Amino acid sequence: MSQTETATTPSNDATQGGRNALEVRDGRTGKSYDIQILEPGTEGDTAVRGADLRQMKVNPGDFGLLSYDPAFMNTASCKSAITYIDGDNGILRYRGYPIEQLAEGATFLEVAYLLRNGELPSQGEYEQWVHDITYHTYVHENIKRFLEGFRYDAHPMSMLCSAVAAMSSFYPKAKNIFDPAERSISIIRLLAKMPTLAAMIYRHVKGLPFVYPDNDLNYVENFLSMVARMSEPKYEANPVFTKALDVLFILHADHEQNCSTSAVRAVGSSHVDPFSAVAAGIAALYGPLHGGANEQVLRMIEEIEHPKNVPAFIDEVKSGKGGRLMGFGHRVYKSYDPRARIVKKLADEVFQQVGMDKDLEIALKLEEAALSDDYFVSRKLYPNVDFYTGLIYRSMAFPTDFFTVLFAVARTAGWLAQWEEMLLDKEQKIARPRQIYIGPAERQYQSTLADKAPRTRKDSIRR
Repeated sequence: MSQTETATTPSNDATQGGRNALEVRDGRTGKSYDIQILEPGTEGDTAVRGADLRQMKVNPGDFGLLSYDPAFMNTASCKSAITYIDGDNGILRYRGYPIEQLAEGATFLEVAYLLRNGELPSQGEYEQWVHDITYHTYVHENIKRFLEGFRYDAHPMSMLCSAVAAMSSFYPKAKNIFDPAERSISIIRLLAKMPTLAAMIYRHVKGLPFVYPDNDLNYVENFLSMVARMSEPKYEANPVFTKALDVLFILHADHEQNCSTSAVRAVGSSHVDPFSAVAAGIAALYGPLHGGANEQVLRMIEEIEHPKNVPAFIDEVKSGKGGRLMGFGHRVYKSYDPRARIVKKLADEVFQQVGMDKDLEIALKLEEAALSDDYFVSRKLYPNVDFYTGLIYRSMAFPTDFFTVLFAVARTAGWLAQWEEMLLDKEQKIARPRQIYIGPAERQYQSTLADKAPRTRKDSIRR
């Protein structure tokens, strides 16, 4: 073994007096340590506390041993009862309920209630929940003017991030995060107003007048009305689109400790208001490696240009000399993404409504090629949820750079559930990762400047 040797199995009762522990021998000092293994989670996950490594020191003044885990590939930052993922077997559950069952029978607001409260609502609880969210769909008129200040070509995610952060200034009492009543109303406001903000951003980019909420409509219908309504006195949404969007919102509602959820928890750990914490989540979701992935699927399809070019594109991907196959594979799922199976069925229903075109043909040929090629199958590069959602959003005429906004509307439910769980977890403190310093050792300052007050050049001003 290396300098620090670790037993690969828990020590037995005879050597550890019945304790569930690892025996670790530090080869630098010859000392042995017992590292307690925590009680396993519901599905058998086990861990040791990183802080327990600090007892391993060469000298008494040392800080102690750190664990080094870039990108948190094997580090649990919290205990959570919200979402369970088994990536090897393609399992996703919200509060114990399989995602397939929720997508088939639940509504998005029912799932949002479940994520926050841990149980499905009764009829009375659901009606009150829907009423409260519907009651708070309007935003302050100053938010409308705030959004009008953006250029017509501003990215929708930049606008959404800014608008949600700005909303914290409209609700100063939201900072009272340990007041259950204030916490509840903030959660309701965010769930209610996110579709309104998203629709206003859509209309601003399109140069269309804003449409106010119609509280006679349900959550998804109201959003589609604010997006698409023109001169008609009453908007009637396409039921296929309404169902598809409701299911997509459910599938995107939460996904364990991903980048944006971790951002919400980390920023929220400073005890900032929930609007600011959610704005941090939106900023993280903006990235092309996270929420922007479904945008990249459509851009890949645009680059392929024609179905006849798919075989050549696949060959380039396999050779490593060409483009990257976007929308296939997943950091967590090592088999088929369970959400992708659901969305594939939705996509077929939507395509029946809108018909087939060149880009959809390209996508289906990509799917067929990847699923029948051992190069991709052996690497478990199956289509993921981003591959199909991008195609559905495109079929519903949403602009490509608006896809991530739709993702954010749905993920707000999960962010808020995770944020509240973090606040109420007595083990949580302000997030403060350690580092391994690799810069210069201590050195003495000696100036390398000949003149510390250089004159300002007249041509230095730039516009």
